[in-house]
Amino acid sequence: MSLRLLLPEEGVTDLLASWPDEPRVYERGKLSLDETVTAETIRSYVFRGCVPADEIAVVKAPNPSLNPKAHMTNGRTDRAKLARLYESGHTIRLGNLQRVIPDLAQVSHDIQAETGYSNYIHAFLTPPGSQGLRHHWDQQMAVIVQIAGTKRWQLWSPPVESPMREYNESFRVWRDHFIPEWESAGPDLEVDLRAGQSLLLPRGWVHNPHVTDLDKDSVHLTFAIRERTPLWLAEKLVAEAIEDPEFRRIILPRDITGPVLLEQMHAVRQALRAHLDGLDLPRLAAAVRQAAATELEYTT
Repeated sequence: MSLRLLLPEEGVTDLLASWPDEPRVYERGKLSLDETVTAETIRSYVFRGCVPADEIAVVKAPNPSLNPKAHMTNGRTDRAKLARLYESGHTIRLGNLQRVIPDLAQVSHDIQAETGYSNYIHAFLTPPGSQGLRHHWDQQMAVIVQIAGTKRWQLWSPPVESPMREYNESFRVWRDHFIPEWESAGPDLEVDLRAGQSLLLPRGWVHNPHVTDLDKDSVHLTFAIRERTPLWLAEKLVAEAIEDPEFRRIILPRDITGPVLLEQMHAVRQALRAHLDGLDLPRLAAAVRQAAATELEYTT
């Protein structure tokens, strides 16, 4: 199992060879994943209360997500409450399905083995004619796998460059004029994603997904793939500095609040340069490859 469960061979080649920076739609057809994780599978997880309550989000545009207590009773998922919320037009998001569905845990593991990127899997169940999340952008590449129904994706090119972690994160740099300007100009791309299709959605692209069909709901999986960056490598290069007592010594309060702070910073920079120059890079490269294959929670 690997990316070939999400994309046709052309899409896998595109992703691994060039990591596209613009959205692309692929005809996936019916792959083995579609037989394992069906729309009925997702609906049963929702309406039988099988997903942990803290992995569920309930949202109906233009409002933010509801308080988790809206779908909980005594701290646990309340399937009757979820059903009522869904009937009232709320999208149900099931988070981190790689933690609760064995087949998806294997898919997630195999994607990481193939790419060196950790990942997570969310499912979205949106009622007919409804919308969950509104305009926003994300911090990592997403592969959208449409399982049932059709969802319209209005897409705008990134308003910020290479968002990651807290840097240029959507809600942190949000401005009230964004949505009016985007809607006035119209989307750069509009996709009606149908069952059997997959969408590559690069990080930073603004998306406004919603269901236009008044008779059918939409079910899709989002495979969020956390790309590695030079900052990740820099963190690995610096990590072993903790083994040097010089990097573990106490910096006195007076040396932080007083005039010698700049001297302290110069000294640490010099020590860091010496640390980096002394690294055994071939040995460290083996450890970094192992980390790429095993780190689960790294955030781009």
